[in-house]
Amino acid sequence: MYDACPKYDVKLIIGDLNAQIGKEAIYYPTIGKEAYHQESNENGKILIHLAASRNMVIGTTLFPHKDIHKITWRSPDVHHFSQIDHLMDSRHVFHLMDARTHGYANVDSDHFLLVSRIRARISNAKNFPGKKVEKYDYEKMTTRETS
Repeated sequence: MYDACPKYDVKLIIGDLNAQIGKEAIYYPTIGKEAYHQESNENGKILIHLAASRNMVIGTTLFPHKDIHKITWRSPDVHHFSQIDHLMDSRHVFHLMDARTHGYANVDSDHFLLVSRIRARISNAKNFPGKKVEKYDYEKMTTRETS
């Protein structure tokens, strides 16, 4: 599905991926140093390889927060926590400003709310090769004959 998207679209993958991302130094181009876990589980390694093959970064591991703001899942016994929900960003990695969780959100789930701030600079102007850009004469627009 990722490859079916147009090349220049903003591509974000967000969800409950059941992947624990660790702090292994060999994965640092793809992950940050601010993961909750020390070692990645099998799903985490698969997610890191997917992100690396698509030139993506895992945004939930980039930003320094307290551990309480990194965890995304709480076990039913309320004693085990994990960071298994992630945000992956591709081409616009420098537009990703922050990613953290909010445990105080009133949602009926054992997952915490993952919130991200993204600075988007999207242009709607399209350049077509061979087509000349039309320029308007604004002085003619102010006269009564043309209005």
